[in-house]
Amino acid sequence: MGSVDTIVARLFDQARRRPDAPAHFTHRGASWSRTTWAEYAAEVRVAARALVALGVRPGGTTAILGFNRSEWVVFDLATMAVGAAPAGIYATCSPEEVAYIVDHAESPVVLVEDLDQWRKVEREAARLPHLRHVVLMRGVAVPEHSTPFQVHTWEVFLAHAEGTPDARVDELAAALEPAGLATLIYTSGTTGPPKGVMLSHENLAWTASRAVELVGGGPTDVSLSYLPLSHIAEQVFTIHGPATMGSAIYFARSLDKVPEDLKDVQPTIFFGVPRIWEKFHAGIAGKLSEAKGLKKRLAAWARGVGARASAERCVGREPRGLLAVEYAIANRLVFSKLKPAVGLGRAHMCVSGAAPIAPEILEFFASLDVLVYEVYGQSEDTGPTSFNRPGRTRFGTVGPTFPGVEVKIAPDDEILVRGPNVFLGYFKDPAATAEALRDGYLCSGDLGAFDADGYLKITGRKKEILITAGGKNVAPKNLEAALKSHPLVAEAVVIGDRRKYLTALLTLDPDAAKKWLTDRKRETQRPHEVEEIHAEIQRAVDAINATVARVEQIKRFRVLHRTFTIEHGELTPTLKIKRKAVNQNFATEIESMYEGE
Repeated sequence: MGSVDTIVARLFDQARRRPDAPAHFTHRGASWSRTTWAEYAAEVRVAARALVALGVRPGGTTAILGFNRSEWVVFDLATMAVGAAPAGIYATCSPEEVAYIVDHAESPVVLVEDLDQWRKVEREAARLPHLRHVVLMRGVAVPEHSTPFQVHTWEVFLAHAEGTPDARVDELAAALEPAGLATLIYTSGTTGPPKGVMLSHENLAWTASRAVELVGGGPTDVSLSYLPLSHIAEQVFTIHGPATMGSAIYFARSLDKVPEDLKDVQPTIFFGVPRIWEKFHAGIAGKLSEAKGLKKRLAAWARGVGARASAERCVGREPRGLLAVEYAIANRLVFSKLKPAVGLGRAHMCVSGAAPIAPEILEFFASLDVLVYEVYGQSEDTGPTSFNRPGRTRFGTVGPTFPGVEVKIAPDDEILVRGPNVFLGYFKDPAATAEALRDGYLCSGDLGAFDADGYLKITGRKKEILITAGGKNVAPKNLEAALKSHPLVAEAVVIGDRRKYLTALLTLDPDAAKKWLTDRKRETQRPHEVEEIHAEIQRAVDAINATVARVEQIKRFRVLHRTFTIEHGELTPTLKIKRKAVNQNFATEIESMYEGE
C-alpha cells in the first residue's frame, strides 16, 4: 500500500500493529461479543471487494440507512477504501427523505438495517433510477416479493467478494488522494432539503488526529456508539478517532437501552448532544432532591467542593491544600458512587456538541466532578471550529479555536473558518458552495465574538435573527437556552420576527413535571396543576427578563399540549428545531399571544 494518510490506511495499520486488540463490541445474547482489529480490517477488505463486484467505482457513492452497528462502519470504510464516498442517512428519515438522498447521491448500492428501513426504499423505488442493489444487515431475511432491485443478505453480499482479488483493494486504497472525496454528510435540513457536505480524506484524517490529541485518547480508551452515524461528530467518535488511536467501541443495543449500556460499559470517552445531558441532569437532580437530613447536607457540601475543584481544572490547575483534602473525601463518599451509577465512572473526557447547551447544565455536572467540554462546529468543517478542553474551559463559551484552524469574526459578526478541516463544497450544488466558501473561508452562518482570553461565544444564528417591529435585532438562541435551563422546560422557541414584542412556545419535560407536581402536592395539597406549572414558569421567565434588555424580554408564553417531534416535522434527526415548521404547526397558539397587539 502507498503512504497516503487516510482513515482506511489507519484502520489497516491498526490491524497490522495490534491484530488481537479489541476494535469493537456488539451485544449478543447476554454478553458483549468482541471483534479484533484484524477481524475488523479483514471484513472491511471483503466488503470492499464485494462493492467492486457490485459495480461501485472510484468517484461513486453508496448509501447507509440504519442504527449504529458493525455493518454500518464496515460498509462505510469499505466504500472509502475503493475510492467511493458513503452517504449516511438518519434512521428516522421518512421514505421521501431517504429517496431524496439516495437519488441525489446517485448511489447504486444502499445498506439498510432491517425490513422497516427496507420498506422505505421499496416504497420509493420509482424515484431511484440509479439504485441497483440493497444490502441487509445481519440477521434479516430477504423479502419474498419482487422489486426492481437485487436484495442481498449481509452474508450473500460478502460472498460477492470472490470475484475480486484482495490485491485490488490495496491498489484502490493506495490510489486515494488527500484532497479526494471521502464521504458525504447530508445536513439535517433545518431550512430546506438536505445538502451533501463533501469531506475529503485529508479533512477526516487531519481532524481525527487533532481531536485525539485534544481528548488525550489512546488504545486503552472505550466509548459507546449510539448517536446517529450519519452525523459527522458520531463518525469522528466511532470511526475516525478509533482508527487513529486504536480505541475500542461498544455499539449500543438501541437508543432505549443506552442508559443500561452506559452503566455496563462505563466508557472513558463519552459524547452527548445537549438533550442527553439535560436528561441526565433532570434524573440526577431529581434523585438529589429526594435526599434528607445528613445525606442532603453531605451532597450539598460535596457539590460545593466539586464546583471549586472543577474551577481549578478549567484553568489547568489541580486542587491543592485544603481543597485537595476536601476533594479526596468528597470523591470517596459521593463522586465515586454517583458517577458509576450513571455510567460515567471511568470517563476522563465528556463532550457536548451539535447544539448549544445552557451553562447551568455544565456547572451542575462540574459540581459532581464531571467536566463536560463543549465543542462547536458544523459538518462543513468536519465537526470542530472551537473546543473547550482540559485546562482551557470557560462555561458560557464554546472554547478556544480548534488547534490548526483559523477563526475570525466578520464585520457583521459572522464566524468565518479556514483550515485543513474545511469541506470541499456541496455535492452537485455549486451555487450553495459559492455562498458558503468565500475568499478561502467557510461562512458558518453563526454569529459570535471572542472574549479577551480567546474564548469564542456564540451570540446567534444569522438566519435566525429576529427583527422586531421596532427594527431591533434579537438572537433567540441565548434566550431559548436560558428557558431550557429550567428543569420543567424540554424545548423553547422564541417568537418575535416583525412583532412588537417577544413571546415563547414551550414544551414540558413530562417526567420533571410529574415529579415537580408530586412534590408540590406533598407540600401544599393544592390540585391546580396547570396553574401551578404556569406560575412556576412565569417566575423563571421573570428572572430571565430581569437580566436582559427591554427589547429581549419575553412578554407572553404558551405551554404546548405536546412535545416537538421529528414525525411532525418540528425537529431534525439531530433534534435541532425547524422554526418554520414550529411556526406553521402552532400558528394558532402564536397568534393568541399577540391578540390585541
